[in-house]
Amino acid sequence: MRLVFAGTPAAAVPSLDALLASDRHDVVAAVTRPDRPAGRGRALTPSPVKERAEAAGLEVLTPEKASDPAFLDRLRALAPDCCPVVAYGALLRPEALAIPRYGWVNLHFSVLPAWRGAAPVQHAILAGDDITGAATFQIEEGLDTGPVYGTFTTTIDSRDTSGDLLARLAVDGAGLLVATLDGIEDGRLEAVPQPQDGASYAPKVSVDDAHIDWTAPALRVDRVVRACTPDPGAWTTFRGRRVKVLPVEPLTDSQPDSAQPGEIRMAGRDVQVATGSSWIRLGDVRPEGKPVMSADAWLRGVRPEPGETFQ
Repeated sequence: MRLVFAGTPAAAVPSLDALLASDRHDVVAAVTRPDRPAGRGRALTPSPVKERAEAAGLEVLTPEKASDPAFLDRLRALAPDCCPVVAYGALLRPEALAIPRYGWVNLHFSVLPAWRGAAPVQHAILAGDDITGAATFQIEEGLDTGPVYGTFTTTIDSRDTSGDLLARLAVDGAGLLVATLDGIEDGRLEAVPQPQDGASYAPKVSVDDAHIDWTAPALRVDRVVRACTPDPGAWTTFRGRRVKVLPVEPLTDSQPDSAQPGEIRMAGRDVQVATGSSWIRLGDVRPEGKPVMSADAWLRGVRPEPGETFQ
């Protein structure tokens, strides 16, 4: 099939690579979000998909909105049979959806109808799910509500961060997307409507959502940290300054006794923090304005007073 690929972040690149390597499909262009300021210098930075597509010699389209008339005209001129999508990040209107004869086929990183929305991997970890996966479906006007072509499942490891899990799903999902397009072209696949029951929603996880509540149980703190690693980054404050917290280890057999939630202590060589249920062991942290460092190096620098807490 003649394809125009739509995607933006690094998680979309394995699918683009898999389609470029396919001998059955011809990727003629890529659609991605416009360059955005990034880094301390706020320099305009292309998306990972744009960088990969340009390296492959593809035409790259970067409309501010997928409803822009100039973009729609160019898409019609490209005459794609199908537009595969992986985390494009912009709303697709009916006039865009109607252009390819096989529509827009999305790879979504959950087993629909679970975790519809922008952050399915983060919410699966936040919820303590044991199983997740990915699905390919036909995009329609609703939020991830279209009929499903195919799925796969995988386990969520107890130490997975959202970055770890997304990296695995991106690679395995690329194979599912190619197989889906093969099946559509052959006439072997027919999309099946999603069940009415079991839908859940996964809105974007904000910086405020990533603020650690030390009164929560240790397992909840652990899930928040893992779900927010690497983005947007779990955080707390110490003496009024932010400290990003990288993955921790719940010590579920240790009771905090009379310690206040957020209280910090040194236990042997471990830096531990009290939660609402037990202590957790800190790994690495990133104090505001400083690089990532081990928790014990940070502790030696700040020298907390007895009973001093994260907030």
